[in-house]
Amino acid sequence: MGDGPRSAGPAAPLLIACALGIERFALRSGRRGAGGAPGPVSVLRTGMGPRAADAAVTRALGGGRAPGTAVLAAGFCAGLSSGMHPGDLVVADETRGTGAPSVCTGSGLLAEALARAVPGRAVHTGPLTGSAHVVRGHERAELRATGAIAVDMESAATLGAALRSGPRPVAAVRVVVDAPEHELVRIGTVRGGISAFRVLRAILPAFSEWHRSLPLPRR
Repeated sequence: MGDGPRSAGPAAPLLIACALGIERFALRSGRRGAGGAPGPVSVLRTGMGPRAADAAVTRALGGGRAPGTAVLAAGFCAGLSSGMHPGDLVVADETRGTGAPSVCTGSGLLAEALARAVPGRAVHTGPLTGSAHVVRGHERAELRATGAIAVDMESAATLGAALRSGPRPVAAVRVVVDAPEHELVRIGTVRGGISAFRVLRAILPAFSEWHRSLPLPRR
């Protein structure tokens, strides 16, 4: 987040935002193995869609929340690249929504930490694009042509709202539950995406490692 002196005070909190109850359940159950975070960690369920995510994150970061709170969007996504499988991980280097892209913090380090947390799982890094609806068929090819590697409905809105609320580290990590060769009837189908659920539950230690790597906030 830039050079210069670091604060000797406490680390800023980490806010992990997700849309679905099943995502929040996975993230909360995984926190038992995610010790070592340098500051308070909270999991926020925003609700589905970009409007809900924007509103929930804006509220969460208002009212005197610690400046510099790190925000990480997490949950499930649809993969756009051929060869992706349910349970693969996507680390955004930027998120793309209706406004300017949001550049993510420490994507390379986060990808390395995820590879250690869930060895054997593929980790893909690249642009994560937003959509207001579940993407099917020809829309996948159109989005892939833009260079995006995955799509979800909340990450771009989450990071956009976070950055509008003040400068802070932001990141987005998604687990593929739906891919071109493995399309589900519904993206939220838990039974069809059980491997994705297990991966999401296992990756909290990587989030903590990323959080620990961030410079301490300035006073």
